[in-house]
Amino acid sequence: MTQHSKPVVTVLTAPGEQEPPGMDAVRARADVRFACDEPTLRDTLPGTDIMMVTDFRTEALAAAWHTADKLKWIHATSAGVDALMFPDLIKGDVTVTNARGIFDRTIAEYVLCTILMFAKDFPNSIRLQMKHQWKHRDTERAEGKQVLVVGAGSIGRQIGRLVGAAGLKAHGIARKPRKEDPDFVAVHGNDDLYEQLGHADFVVIAAPLTPQTEGLFDAKAFKAMKNSARLINIGRGPIVKTNDLVKALENGEIAGAGLDVFEEEPLAEDHPLWDMENVTMTAHMAGDFIGWKRALTDQFLENFDRWHKGEELFNLVDKELGYAGSK
Repeated sequence: MTQHSKPVVTVLTAPGEQEPPGMDAVRARADVRFACDEPTLRDTLPGTDIMMVTDFRTEALAAAWHTADKLKWIHATSAGVDALMFPDLIKGDVTVTNARGIFDRTIAEYVLCTILMFAKDFPNSIRLQMKHQWKHRDTERAEGKQVLVVGAGSIGRQIGRLVGAAGLKAHGIARKPRKEDPDFVAVHGNDDLYEQLGHADFVVIAAPLTPQTEGLFDAKAFKAMKNSARLINIGRGPIVKTNDLVKALENGEIAGAGLDVFEEEPLAEDHPLWDMENVTMTAHMAGDFIGWKRALTDQFLENFDRWHKGEELFNLVDKELGYAGSK
């Protein structure tokens, strides 16, 4: 790149998706190209210095990868980067960053809301309201209940902090145990998962999808949980084996589930989870807030300024581990 030339940024979007808001600010600093599939990537990747990925079409990117002759940095506009981690990218020297921090607080709010809905039996209250039925019930106290956050990283830390402020006792599971952590009563290592599952009233999955976490919550994990416990998944759908979850719910091995992500999305219309009264579901939206798309562009621009100045980027992803390290 000469002194007066602009770097080239290719934005990978979904077919038919509008460009991210705030791109005029990117155009002021870079030559911007757009791609939405393998053919357009083959046209745009040559000469590209930076990619901003808003749609994770791993097959298209992997197939067009050989045309990336100048690529130095890929920024994923999500916390999860599992869909980008194909072998050539992992082994190569292209830097990867993610959107860690943008969704942490709103996901934590979603988790606290779900816990309180279960404790106060709001799903049944809404059903009774729809039927115009007046039915008094006693409900649970949330205060003092134990929450196990599986994945005590950036998002998990916000969850621990928020549920702790509400009077719940937050424990974490991380790759390595931590002796002291201001946002958790304790952070246990991965090897302690099954033991800790037996103590938790609410189990929250906040881990990234990696080969180690895929299918982690299976029949064995559900059997380790308390019969009165509820599962909340705001991480990645494939971390949970859906068929095993359905059986655990049907057999009373766990008391309920709050699900925002699924093995296959959208969930099939005839799936049994839809009709389970002890299940709440949302459409992969736990972290999305009004204005989130512009916030993602602003975060990219902040990192772009660092890149342009030759400074170290933030939210660097460990490509072997498949996620960004904790702050």
